[in-house]
Amino acid sequence: MQGYMADSEYGIPTRCPCGGRIIDDVRGKDDYDTLHGKQFFTCKNYKADGFHYRQPWVIGVQEHIERLTKRLEEVELVINWVPEVNNQIERLEAEVKALNGEVDNLTGQVYNLSVQVADLEKLCFD
Repeated sequence: MQGYMADSEYGIPTRCPCGGRIIDDVRGKDDYDTLHGKQFFTCKNYKADGFHYRQPWVIGVQEHIERLTKRLEEVELVINWVPEVNNQIERLEAEVKALNGEVDNLTGQVYNLSVQVADLEKLCFD
């Protein structure tokens, strides 16, 4: 289970797997740390048993920034693709307009042929 816990600690945690909320914890001067005031994302119910989150703030923020940077790169690709899609839309709209004109022309021809058939039927069968 501890392996799954380690794999789940990525980015800025919002909840601990135990259900506890995450608090901002600052290690004080009395904790025998060489980096006084080091910040952590810590489970409210934290125990040093490997089943609760206690992640250094810097690592969580760095991973979150990396994930956001990747998403930004993906969005930039989509944004760069938008002009090409707009050009395709304009070409398709022009093609639809031309095809609508052709349909109108063919509809007129069909009507003229229907009138001619009706006239021929009158001549032949009257």
